Amino acid sequence: MELFILIVVLVILAETTFLVVRKYKPIRNGNRKIYVDTSVLIDGRILNIARTGFIDGDLIILKSVLRELQLLADGKDNEKRNRARAGLNNVSELERVVEVNTEIYDDGEGYKKVDDELLKYAKANKGAVLTIDYNLIKVAEAEKIETLNINDLALAVRTEFLPGEKIRLKITEKGSNRGQGVGHLSDGTMVVVDKAANKIGKDLIVEFVRFHETSSGKMIFAKIVRK
Repeated sequence: MELFILIVVLVILAETTFLVVRKYKPIRNGNRKIYVDTSVLIDGRILNIARTGFIDGDLIILKSVLRELQLLADGKDNEKRNRARAGLNNVSELERVVEVNTEIYDDGEGYKKVDDELLKYAKANKGAVLTIDYNLIKVAEAEKIETLNINDLALAVRTEFLPGEKIRLKITEKGSNRGQGVGHLSDGTMVVVDKAANKIGKDLIVEFVRFHETSSGKMIFAKIVRK
């Protein structure tokens, strides 16, 4: 009887462990392969992108990419050496990110041209190359290989306006703080205008002062432009 109880307890523990691991580790279910270029690892923005959960595939880092980083990290150029070491550290951090599956793939020993390896594997596996290298992107496009450019992503989500820019804005309601008025841009972005609480219903020329972005959206703080 005691043996039976012990077996039941072990089975329950095993199932619990499986559920915990499954919860915190992405499920590999035929995801597309995204081959990460050296330039992206050095750049470092991939870490924050990966943590948001927006990446819809497995990140594959070739051993030849790691060897290139190691070569740079051992070089004499101080700036390149520091950036390469940061890139190697980013690889370790990516492997800890639970929102995306990151794999190190052994593409063989010896010297290999990294760009050629990335293109070869992406093409063979119908994957994509993640890079910010302009020349690599152009070669990939010529070979009909999909590329993901972090610079393009940054441009797509960048703030539409800049501090100091002026627009005409209709004040529609009072703000949460004393003296503030609120209006909205055409895309729904809230603009909080200082000293505009008594201007509800009026169109004002306002100047953007600063931007505040959170996971729930963007908010702009502005001031009235005096004539």
